[in-house]
Amino acid sequence: MQGQILDYSVQTNAGVISGDDGNRYTFAGSDWKENALPTHGMRVDFEVRGATAVSVYRALAGAVWRRRRVRSKSKVVAGVLGILLGGLGIHKFYLGITGPGLVMLGLFILGCIMTLVFIGSFLLFALGIIGFIEGIIYLTKSDEEFEELYVRQLKGWF
Repeated sequence: MQGQILDYSVQTNAGVISGDDGNRYTFAGSDWKENALPTHGMRVDFEVRGATAVSVYRALAGAVWRRRRVRSKSKVVAGVLGILLGGLGIHKFYLGITGPGLVMLGLFILGCIMTLVFIGSFLLFALGIIGFIEGIIYLTKSDEEFEELYVRQLKGWF
C-alpha cells in the first residue's frame, strides 16, 4: 500500500502514516528501510499488519517529487562550483537552493564593499571556506544521499 508520512519523532522512534485507503497506521523506526530519516509529507510504500505499517520504504514516484518537477543535478558539478566559486553561492543556485544562495551572494557583495576597511577580507575568506567545505561535502556523499539531501530536500547549509 502507499501513503504519506504525517509524523515521525526521532525521540520516540515512531511515526504515523496516512494510507491512501484513508486509514492511519503507526510504524516503528525499526520498520523504516531507508538510510535517510522519514520526513513529514514523504510518500511511502508499506505493508499493513492490523493498524501497523511494516517494511516502510520511500515511494519511488512520490507525489512531491512529481509536483516539483525537479531534475537530477550532478554532484560533481555542484562540488566543483562550491570549491571554485563557493563564496558567490553559485553552487546553491545550481542546486535550486535560492535562499542561502542569495545570502552568500549578498554577503560576498558586502565583503567586497567592506574590503576597503580590511574587515571585508575576513568575510570573503570565510565565504570561500564555506563554499570549499560544501563542495568537498557534495563530492564525498553517495549519489543517493546527495540526491535526497540537496536535490529533493533542498538542504541549505552543509
